[in-house]
Amino acid sequence: MIAQLRLLHRASLLSAMLFFGLFVPISFLNAQVVSTFAGNGTTGNANGTGTAARFDGPIDIAADGAGNFYVADRGNHLIRKITSAAAVTTFAGSTNGWLDATGTGARFSSPSGVAVDASGNVYVADFGNNRIRKITPGGVVTTFAGSGTAGNADGNGTAAQFRNPYGVAVDASGNVYVADYQNHAIRVITPSGDVTTLAGSTQGFADGTGTAARFSNPSSVAIAPSGNIIVVDQGNSTIREVTPAGVVTALAGGNGLNGFANGTGTVARFNNPIGLAIDGAGNITLGDQSNNRIRVITPSGAATTIAGAAASGFTKYLLKRNSVF
Repeated sequence: MIAQLRLLHRASLLSAMLFFGLFVPISFLNAQVVSTFAGNGTTGNANGTGTAARFDGPIDIAADGAGNFYVADRGNHLIRKITSAAAVTTFAGSTNGWLDATGTGARFSSPSGVAVDASGNVYVADFGNNRIRKITPGGVVTTFAGSGTAGNADGNGTAAQFRNPYGVAVDASGNVYVADYQNHAIRVITPSGDVTTLAGSTQGFADGTGTAARFSNPSSVAIAPSGNIIVVDQGNSTIREVTPAGVVTALAGGNGLNGFANGTGTVARFNNPIGLAIDGAGNITLGDQSNNRIRVITPSGAATTIAGAAASGFTKYLLKRNSVF
């Protein structure tokens, strides 16, 4: 199994992208070259530089304003930090569990999503603990929202409940958006910790406003330059767009149909997509997991393929579980 961080270069521009999650800080140009940034494909837990480091199921990545990357190392129950020079350290976490503390004194359970705010705070979707955690730049871990009991309840801080939160994103105002995977909903948390349901209710597929909309296991969220929230609706193999008012529409994909096809809007097909990022022009890059490809979607919904092929693997720079691209 491959467990490494890889880079997709387009000309001289870099973007760090994970198999299950990805980060694209700037717009792409044309030619693509994939290289390894950190990790060497051997599953494990080791700090070090570049290929000397080890990961176990890295699943999401985000960057701060200084060019550092933060990785949800799910299998190791850790949040890792990678400098721009590829030096990997453990930022927070140790063994599987739940504990608020500093650095390696803290514990997570299968952390699945990370996002960084303008102040350098890291927000973590703590999947197994049904909580959203917050880590200061100094490594102090606290529980931002969620009681730890799997459920579906709005409220402030630990009065709220989630059911396997998967992805997180933070907007310029400090609001944190959560892909609440098993509740099939998109939740929003204000800077003061108030949790509400922005969109979604029961499992299914339906465009609409607020709880009239339906998702199926939303796994990843990101903020577009417009302020809208882009959602990977994994179970429906569709990319959805949600306004701050909760109006949900389908941007690209077959409205619940799996497959592989480039095209615009509902002509495009994805298969079990998971992980996305958005550049400054609003272009979306995502991991099309079961198609073993990296796809790009323009703001108008036109989907193309930029890397990968039908068969999974490493030597041809294709996607495989635990790969980080």
